[in-house]
Amino acid sequence: MTRKLSFINYKGGVGKTSLVVNLAASLAEAGQRVLLVDLDAQSNSSIWLMRLERWNPLNTVDTGHLYTIFEPARCRLRDCVVHDVVRDPEGAVLLPGLDVLPTTFALVDLEHEFDSPDGRPAFAIFQQQLAEIEDDYDFILFDCPPNVLYAAQCGIFCSSEIYVPANPDALSLIGFTLLVGKLQQFHHLCASFRVAGMQPTAEVRGVIFNAIKSNIDIEVPKMRLQFRINQFKNQGKVAKDARIFDAQVRDAIVVRRAVTLGLPVCLVSSLGQQDSVSDDYRRVAQEILNAPASAD
Repeated sequence: MTRKLSFINYKGGVGKTSLVVNLAASLAEAGQRVLLVDLDAQSNSSIWLMRLERWNPLNTVDTGHLYTIFEPARCRLRDCVVHDVVRDPEGAVLLPGLDVLPTTFALVDLEHEFDSPDGRPAFAIFQQQLAEIEDDYDFILFDCPPNVLYAAQCGIFCSSEIYVPANPDALSLIGFTLLVGKLQQFHHLCASFRVAGMQPTAEVRGVIFNAIKSNIDIEVPKMRLQFRINQFKNQGKVAKDARIFDAQVRDAIVVRRAVTLGLPVCLVSSLGQQDSVSDDYRRVAQEILNAPASAD
């Protein structure tokens, strides 16, 4: 069964997109079939993996990207997927098995101008179309914006698991706390739209410390976050197996270089930019692979 993972934190600037892009690449590198769905109108995942020369034309048309699936008779989700997205400038595939459902700046209109033709919310329309292709993948990763508005709801509603990228600081703890409350509200709102055969409502399964700077002591922030996770477990607001990941991702210059090159870090490292951060992402991927698909 396809595992569908949303990555979200109410605090922005935690390195969510770098984590999702490189985690998706690490899973593909390990032989998994992966679809990365860009649900953030900033389009950072799409621009990173497609590079500007491929993404810019997409940003000027009314077809082939995420927002267009919500326009009647314009585009189906399955037709918007960019297969084997990581390519060199000549078009050769560099990382088989990693696809992307790209977005453009037009996605912001989903929050302000979307008028459903049949009265269904955006997340129900998205779920129906995603169901047409989800069996083609082992993993679907949703790069969500730092909120629980319409675009993020599409990923959360379809997810089987939720993971929270975080920095070891007080603001990430606040963002995590706010997120859990907003998720509870959304799950209550969307309960009547769940259909037979859907996976159980997604719960927060883990927090992943990301972009950790050198010489930073994370033990106190980690202790405070673990205390909050334990509180939420006792209240039934997160999964029974929710935890802080053992694997952590360090801050590294190579990540910023990878963005410039339009490549995941694992491919930048293979070109001679050796950096242990690529192994950090692989360890996060392995921890997810080792986790059961369900918290029960």
